[in-house]
Amino acid sequence: MRIPVTIVSGYLGAGKTTLVNSLLREDHALKLSVLVNDFGSINIDAALIEGAEVDSIALTNGCVCCSLGDDLAQSVNAILTRDIRPDHILIEASGVADPVAIANTLLADRRLSYAGIVTVVDGSSVADLLSDPLLAPQVGQQIRAADLVLLSKLSEAPSEALLTQLRALGARTPTRVDDMPLSKMLFDITPLPRDATPVPHPGYVSWQHRSSTVLDRRALGDKLAERPEGLYRMKGFVLTSGGAYELHIVGRHVEARRCDADETLLVALGPEARISRDQIETWWTGA
Repeated sequence: MRIPVTIVSGYLGAGKTTLVNSLLREDHALKLSVLVNDFGSINIDAALIEGAEVDSIALTNGCVCCSLGDDLAQSVNAILTRDIRPDHILIEASGVADPVAIANTLLADRRLSYAGIVTVVDGSSVADLLSDPLLAPQVGQQIRAADLVLLSKLSEAPSEALLTQLRALGARTPTRVDDMPLSKMLFDITPLPRDATPVPHPGYVSWQHRSSTVLDRRALGDKLAERPEGLYRMKGFVLTSGGAYELHIVGRHVEARRCDADETLLVALGPEARISRDQIETWWTGA
């Protein structure tokens, strides 16, 4: 019996890990395996997957569509050769991955069946992303490739202008994440023929940081307020004099919430046309 595979796609900071965690909390009675790809050598998203009983495999080294073909295939094979196989496999792609390329890699394995691409779209920022000439082709490709588009970070129904914009891109049935059970949306998809082809995306620079140094909490606030403009995504855990914080930066938005952590672990990313790894390092460390 073939094992169905769902690919969870979406641009940086759209809410993919939040979606996966919400699904894992639902009472769907399915044994799931989750493969998590992140854009840095420190896999923050895997650390954020909830539940010790979840079968989760972390993939690192960057964009799964560009550099992880063999690692992805090996990880899937490891799952499929276990004595107890899952009912369903979820792949949380990195924010810069092309879901079409991932699907094409996996569907060569006859032990798997294609259960669809779900693309998470940040309803609060997608209009800005689609107006950015550097990022719009990649964001649009992720939307066009989806069998289901889920709108996150919206407290009310999406505007007709947003829905019109998404449909013009080829979005299939844009649906707000909160509007129906996730297990129904993910497992009742009827995949349509995929006519989208992989497209080149802009180059990105990534940065990683691991430290046991405790940062003054007020200094952290000042640092975040003065972050370099080209830094689009940053996430991880920071030790401060006021305790540990889980940190998320998405474009202009910053969120820091209390958490349990025993070291600072951070990854960051931005388009190489707008920022360098040295700029991120200098900003964070003051070197």
